[in-house]
Amino acid sequence: MFSEKANAIFQSVIDKYHVVNTVDQNFENPYDRNAQLIEHLLYRKCWIDTVQWHYEDIIRDPNIDPVAALKLKRQIDASNQDRTDMVEYIDSYFLEKYKEVNVKNDATINTESPAWAVDRLSILALKIYHMNEEATRTDASQEHINACQKKLDVLLEQRIDLSTALDQLLADIAQGRKYMKVYKQMKMYNDDELNPVLRARK
Repeated sequence: MFSEKANAIFQSVIDKYHVVNTVDQNFENPYDRNAQLIEHLLYRKCWIDTVQWHYEDIIRDPNIDPVAALKLKRQIDASNQDRTDMVEYIDSYFLEKYKEVNVKNDATINTESPAWAVDRLSILALKIYHMNEEATRTDASQEHINACQKKLDVLLEQRIDLSTALDQLLADIAQGRKYMKVYKQMKMYNDDELNPVLRARK
């Protein structure tokens, strides 16, 4: 199943990141882009998400230096763009994979593309990792541990449901029961012509 592969790659990314556990560490993708394209994309996608997760932790420090905060905000903006780009690359992979499928006359479209489900699965892997950390802390109260364990149980169930739904969606696309229709993300705030603040400074 595709989701099994994706979840395993996401776990390997998160484990690898936490060996060094800094946002500025070097990134190396173990999957060759030409030989293992989808694995390459999944690994890169989750790495972006993992670094951004920790960016978001850092910027919430109430004592953060304002100059450092502004720099970090720019990094988060760039990371968000990278994240969106990777989703589109993953959808392009699926579009290419299923381009020869004969779509049935009564085929329907899904509420989200496969890659956006992959995006949610990657974020869910991060939530599970960090909630498990909280549920197994030795310096926390039993009340905290119990509360986090309940949340972890829900997240684990959610991953099963989302994985099942993603695999079913891909099976439906492969059989022509559903079809893909991808819309590019038309973000306006990074565009000199569409963001009125940036346009005014030209």
